[in-house]
Amino acid sequence: MNPSSPLDRAPDRTGSDSLKWSRYAGRDIIPLWVADMDFQSPPAVVGALKERVEHGVFGYAVATPETTEAVVRWMQTRHQWTIRPDWIVWLPGLVSGLNLVCRAFSDPNQPIAVNTPIYPPFLTAPTLSGRPLVRCPLKREHAFYTLDYERLIKTLSSSPLFLFCSPHNPTGRLWTKQELETVAEICLQKNTLLCSDEIHADLVLESGGKHIPAASLSPEIAAQTITLGSPGKTFNLPGLNCGYAIIPNPQLRKRFLAVMRGIIPHVNALGYAACRAAYTEGAPWLAELLDYLRDNQNLVSQTVTRTPGLSMSPPQATYLAWIDCRPLGLADPAGFFEDAGVGLSDGAEFDAPGFVRLNFACPRSRLAEALRRIQKALSDQTF
Repeated sequence: MNPSSPLDRAPDRTGSDSLKWSRYAGRDIIPLWVADMDFQSPPAVVGALKERVEHGVFGYAVATPETTEAVVRWMQTRHQWTIRPDWIVWLPGLVSGLNLVCRAFSDPNQPIAVNTPIYPPFLTAPTLSGRPLVRCPLKREHAFYTLDYERLIKTLSSSPLFLFCSPHNPTGRLWTKQELETVAEICLQKNTLLCSDEIHADLVLESGGKHIPAASLSPEIAAQTITLGSPGKTFNLPGLNCGYAIIPNPQLRKRFLAVMRGIIPHVNALGYAACRAAYTEGAPWLAELLDYLRDNQNLVSQTVTRTPGLSMSPPQATYLAWIDCRPLGLADPAGFFEDAGVGLSDGAEFDAPGFVRLNFACPRSRLAEALRRIQKALSDQTF
């Protein structure tokens, strides 16, 4: 571990506009719930934002050719995926993208498929769109999650749309090429549109691991895939509301744009500026971040392993630990740990009661204190 990393010196977010920290304002609770990091964004991004603010004019903005090219180049150099600029549809966020896809590519009586457990907007986007939701649970063995292909084949037989999360939130699975190829083949066989949320694509923690964009597998699956992405998670920019859909198929892209019209606002000027800077100058900062997150992940994994009643599989990607608390028999695990001074995400919101999700993208001293509180609360409790 590097004790002198700048990431150890994260700014104080208490009393700020932070959603993450305002939830527990005035209470001694360490917030490790919502998926944003406590670290400052890359200096290059901060510098680009200062320059944009100093311009002083904040009219309606569009992506410049340089901003679009930054995304194209990032996909090529980082993920060996060649995309065209006209495939990119800019969005103010990926949650809006999920909801748009549901409305654009299914009818009200057609069920939309998702794996569970899953990031909550995957569960709400179909129902908010007036579509039935059909769950395809992941398999779990020794805390490790895999895809249930037999169940997926049955599920997609009646579903025109599969909302897929890669890397997976909350389990941290980094899907292998073989797993992705099997998912793609099922979608092609069933004529099911694949919507792949790849917002955590750049946050690979596993040594030697690699994120593979689903649409990069073949021209056939690219024509049947909508990929959702953003620099938001990678560079800690979620509050700037800048994301995009990559849609190679012109017919799908036209329909997606038609459903957007009049409903979805443009990305704001600062979001575009941050995106361009992040993708053109942020790689060195990201390398340092990933090393720091790997050490934090190891700390969480070691603590959970030696804590009776808790278990987890170390996440291969993301900065999120998915912890099984069911052996403890707690009616409300998230509430229990909140009472102990640690704010975690409730697994019930992910369709998995008895679990909690812990965000370890924070200074190590803060993480260590949160883990100490968790262990103390469990040691003091009589089960």
